[in-house]
Parts: sequence; structure tokens; C-alpha cells
Amino acid sequence: MNLDTMPLSRQVDFVFKQLEEELLHSLAGTVIIQIRNNIVGKYGVRHNPIESKNGEIGEAEQGMTREQVQAFRKMAVDSIRLKRSWTHGEILYDFSVRSGTSTWSASISFESNYNLAAGMFRYTPKHAQHAALRETP
Repeated sequence: MNLDTMPLSRQVDFVFKQLEEELLHSLAGTVIIQIRNNIVGKYGVRHNPIESKNGEIGEAEQGMTREQVQAFRKMAVDSIRLKRSWTHGEILYDFSVRSGTSTWSASISFESNYNLAAGMFRYTPKHAQHAALRETP
């Protein structure tokens, strides 16, 4: 698979397919996708903390179903249309399932990253700087 030629929306679809088993039965969390040159670099899920009462971890509540995970994946892929003119950054998909219901919700955050030093300053080796100084009258 050559990521250079694959559209970002297909890469996001691939990420969600890879994370499907982890998202199943999850109650809440954040899917994180890091992008560099419009290519997905790292991705993962940050799960919300597991609650305990009196030092006891209780039974896990029902989280996302397979159908909800597929709808979440579709929403994530569709959201890529909203990304505009940046190539480096992160996309965060926060999600939660309402306890006792089949209702789920998600929000999307785009974060662009820029590196000012890379564009404005170029590394010049010291021996080249000294040579330039000697040539100056």
C-alpha cells in the first residue's frame, strides 16, 4: 500500500478499520490521527479512565456496537472534506456512548501544525560561514 498516492479520506477509513475491535464496547474516548505531508503517521485511541468505586472495578457497561463503530468511521471519513489547505497536524475524534441507551455522539477537532524555523532559516555549516566572512571586503 503506497500512502503517497492514497487520498487522506481512504487513509482515515483504513485507520478506523484497524481500530474497530478496540472501539467495540468502548464507552468514551478520543481517536487521535497525526498527519504529516497529508499522510497518516501515528494513530490510536485514548480511552477515558475506567471508573472504580471503593477500590473495586465494576462490570463494564455496554459501549459502542459494531453498527455504531461503522457509523463513526463514515462520519470520520466524511469530515475530511472540512480540512482545508494544511498538510501537518492532528485530527481528534472525541466520542461517547450514553449509558443505558443506543445513543452515541462525537465531535471533531482539527489542529494544523507549522514549523517556522524550517521555512525561514537554513542550516549553514560553520566552515561555510567563515569562508563567506573571509571573502567579504
